[in-house]
Amino acid sequence: MLAIDRKFGPRASPEHDEMTMETSPHGTIATVDGAEIAYRHLPGTGPGVVFCCGFHSDMGGNKATRLHEFAVRTGRQYTRFDYQGHGASSGAFRDGTIGTWFSDALAVLDGVTEGPQVIVGSSMGGWMAMLLARARPEKVAALLLIAPAPDFPEKLMLPSMPQEARDTLYRDGIWDRPSEYADEDYPITLNLIEESRAHNLLDGPLLPFDGPVRIIHGAADEVVPLDHVLRIPDVIRSTNVVTEVVKNGDHRLSTEADLKRMEDRLAEILAAVG
Repeated sequence: MLAIDRKFGPRASPEHDEMTMETSPHGTIATVDGAEIAYRHLPGTGPGVVFCCGFHSDMGGNKATRLHEFAVRTGRQYTRFDYQGHGASSGAFRDGTIGTWFSDALAVLDGVTEGPQVIVGSSMGGWMAMLLARARPEKVAALLLIAPAPDFPEKLMLPSMPQEARDTLYRDGIWDRPSEYADEDYPITLNLIEESRAHNLLDGPLLPFDGPVRIIHGAADEVVPLDHVLRIPDVIRSTNVVTEVVKNGDHRLSTEADLKRMEDRLAEILAAVG
């Protein structure tokens, strides 16, 4: 059961007011375990767009806000949110797991959005988008995956850790990882890695999703190797899957050209499914 604060929810206003939505209080969903999931929602035409942010990121990032501008300009329904332990949502980052964050995404999809949705996922958010497509194929119209990182804790994060870090992780159950993009470290728990295995997709059965899937990945991604991402089309049942490799693109894919590419691919997808 979810309790939704409708004051700033889906029917808060018929207008697409960019400044109001950025400066006004966000809406919240209270989960059954007492967590508060923060979200921002623009009502508009469908299919809508949902943005799932990456690991240790939030709905104030440049991709999320760029998509907000896209929605304002096009009158499109748009929803973004923060996982527990991220941004404006409750909870501590160190207590989060892939299962927890997927439950947050599912709660927003079910409780905030209206009608079919195109899920845009960045990094870990790409994994979340794939999990949403598996859980709600009738609600997910298409996927746009940007530098997607399915299965990353076990397949990418753990193998890349220095031996000293792995020793600390297995001894103490937690390791403070230096951030690639911020000054402070952030905690990686053994529970995060072990729990993530229940949600792995790359070695599992075919994902029963038949909608359009577009993947954008940087050839110079320093976090998620290209060969990892090239496994994704083989685990999705849809025959409408296109992978676009950006020469010299890094993991963030946040240059003006990258953001414009994201907008263009989203517009193409919406035209196809709308």
